[in-house]
Parts: sequence; C-alpha cells; structure tokens
Amino acid sequence: MAEVVSVPPLLSGNLAFFFDLDGTLAEIKPHPDQVYIPAAVRTLLQKMSVMSDGALALISGRSMAELDKLATPFHFPLAGVHGAERRDINDKTHVVTLPAPLVKTLQRELSDALALMPGTELEAKGMAFALHYRQAPEAEEAIMWLAQKLTKRFPELALQPGKCVVELKPLGINKGAAIRAFMQEAPFAGRTPVFIGDDLTDEAGFKQVNALGGLTIKVGAGDTLATYRLANVRMVYHWLGKLTHHIEKQQKTETLRGEDYESLSSSL
Repeated sequence: MAEVVSVPPLLSGNLAFFFDLDGTLAEIKPHPDQVYIPAAVRTLLQKMSVMSDGALALISGRSMAELDKLATPFHFPLAGVHGAERRDINDKTHVVTLPAPLVKTLQRELSDALALMPGTELEAKGMAFALHYRQAPEAEEAIMWLAQKLTKRFPELALQPGKCVVELKPLGINKGAAIRAFMQEAPFAGRTPVFIGDDLTDEAGFKQVNALGGLTIKVGAGDTLATYRLANVRMVYHWLGKLTHHIEKQQKTETLRGEDYESLSSSL
C-alpha cells in the first residue's frame, strides 16, 4: 500500500483524465438504475475534455451504452465492462467477447443459482456477468463461492470483486489494461495520466497509472495503491472544480504570454 496523502495537488500541463463512475462521479445508490451524474458535473467533465484536447475517458464496470446514457448529452471515449469494450477518440470500438456457448451456460447456471438467493440480482453484460448482493449482504459468501467455482471450471474467466458485487469477465480484462490502451493512442499519448476511482476494480488502474508516473486518487476509505485520497463523491466534485479553474487560469496565462511574445517579435 502506498502512502496516501489526503488531498491531491492541483496539476497543470498536458494531462489525460480517467474516471470511474459509480462511487466516483456519482453517488452509489441501492439499485444501479438510480445512479446519475449531476448536470453540473457532466458540464464540468466536458469542459475538462475540451481543455485536454479530448483526453478524458470514463472507465467503468458498466456497459458503454449505460455510460453514454449517464454522460448525455456529452460524448467521451469509454471503457465499459472493465475494458472488455472500449471506444476510442475516433469512435472505433474494441470488444473482447466470450464464446457464445459459454455465455449461454453461464446465463443459465447463474440465473438458477441466484434465484435461490432472495435479494441478489444477476446483470448480464454480454461478455461479462455481475452478481449483485447489495440488497442481500448475507449472500456474500455464497456469491463468492459460486464465482470462484466457475472461474476454476472455466479458465477463460476472471473473478473481479467490487462493492457488493462480484463479476465474471474475460481473463486479462481490467481497467489498467484499458488505460494502457488509451495511453498508446492520441490524444492521450504523451500526457500525464490522472485516474480517480473508489473500489477494488480500480486498483489495476491505479497500478498502471502509477507506473506511468501519473496521479492516482482513491475515493473513500480502504487500502489502496493510489497515492492520494478524497473522502467522498462530494469532495471529488469540489476538487474537480478547483482543478478546472486552476488549469483554465494556467492556460489563459500561457496564451497571454504567447501573445506578448508575438507582439514583441513583430515590433522588432
């Protein structure tokens, strides 16, 4: 675990931004369908995207369709289902899938198993499955046992724990790999990455961004590889507002310096 400083610094320069959604840009709700990003925060994200020449992406366990809906009316690069599906700045989509017979088998067996656990919910994402137990915390041990059993039976699967959820996804897919892919492409390449997330699914992203010399921020309590921490979603909003103002001020100063230099050059 890295030493965690309570408040991240206000950076400037060539930055690339990566954001988890639930628990980071949006408050966690009892049901995933209740989650939303406030309109003012969506507008702030768009402003940050423009200031970074489009180098801003949402990285989430949600599907890209859900991310687009939550970010409307804005359109960002995305990594959905922890990176199993990814959309780059040119709207090209990259998708990792599971064999159709395996998806069918998992759908049937997971549906049958969770039907015996009242309060749990199965979310089928096409190339991954999320086993939710927020409404039935007593089912955590059984859910974990079921997921572990299936990953041992099907080696092409990986298990990903989260907050009151366990996901089964294609092996080798994680948020760190998604960020690495973005950082090899324009407009992200050559920039300093900044990643903010709140749970276990974000740790692979923190590890990757740390290796790239970027800024990692954990939202909330708990052990983490992130080097900075913000207490909650509200503090994320506050820090993003301050950061945006800081970057805007720095960019205006650089523009004025450039104009003064051009004026001096022309007068000579």
